[in-house]
Amino acid sequence: MSKFIQILKDINELIVFKHSVFALPFIFMAMIVCSKLVNGTMWFGLSLLFLGILCAVSARNYAMALNRYLDEDIDRPNPRCASRPSVDGRIGRKNLLLFIIANAVIFVVTAYFINSLAFWLSFVFLIILGGYSYFKRFSHLAHLVLGLSLGLSPIAGAIAVSGTIPLWSILLCLGVVFWVAGFDVLYSLQDMDYDRKTGLYSIPAIYGQQASMFISALFHGLCVLFWLLFIGASHLGFFAYLGAIIAGFILFKEHRIVRADFQKIDKAFFTLNGYLGIMFFVFIWIDLW
Repeated sequence: MSKFIQILKDINELIVFKHSVFALPFIFMAMIVCSKLVNGTMWFGLSLLFLGILCAVSARNYAMALNRYLDEDIDRPNPRCASRPSVDGRIGRKNLLLFIIANAVIFVVTAYFINSLAFWLSFVFLIILGGYSYFKRFSHLAHLVLGLSLGLSPIAGAIAVSGTIPLWSILLCLGVVFWVAGFDVLYSLQDMDYDRKTGLYSIPAIYGQQASMFISALFHGLCVLFWLLFIGASHLGFFAYLGAIIAGFILFKEHRIVRADFQKIDKAFFTLNGYLGIMFFVFIWIDLW
């Protein structure tokens, strides 16, 4: 039993399950908005709630595990990544590959039970989710690819409820793309020197610290803009706009923290961004309610 518990702990450390807080609020945000617009109520049903959670968890498990699998050659020499289970041998490559395949199958099968559009697009989503690890080896657009990986979550939520991709879900997606890309640029500042040495194409490695912070701020400005456009396109009201404005202040605070103390990137990355998604969801829920 203790060995099984240790395996679960190693898997949790591998995929950092608590970081699901970044994507889940936007999946459910899209689902309640879509259900309200289509059905007149925010509640979309218990079965769809279960299938949505299963899709979200399996997709993230797949993406994180595949990233660890493909990046072992990059992570092994990096002191910051040396203690990862995929690097120190706690999870072997064969077991990691089985975990990746299992979650990909769970994602596709679950999507099949949602609707036909979800099923067919599940294959496209898996390709995009797996693309990040390759992009950072040849393009600084990798930050945006990572953003798109999480940005697909509101589109997936809308597809699950309505079987369509409405305009507002694309605008919400674009907001998430630039939100994630912006804080990933900040997070990559920690590996700026290492990325340069190993030839990885992160924005900090190519353009340096000051330019990267400007680019990150630009991305976050676009993020708030697209969220405001999403609110307008979905005909939401005061509390939704208030949530977007507060999200903008949180992002501003994030940049202030990083500029004041480079060592506090983890606080800005994990704590503030975790609060942001949940806060925005709550304000959208209040507005719909």
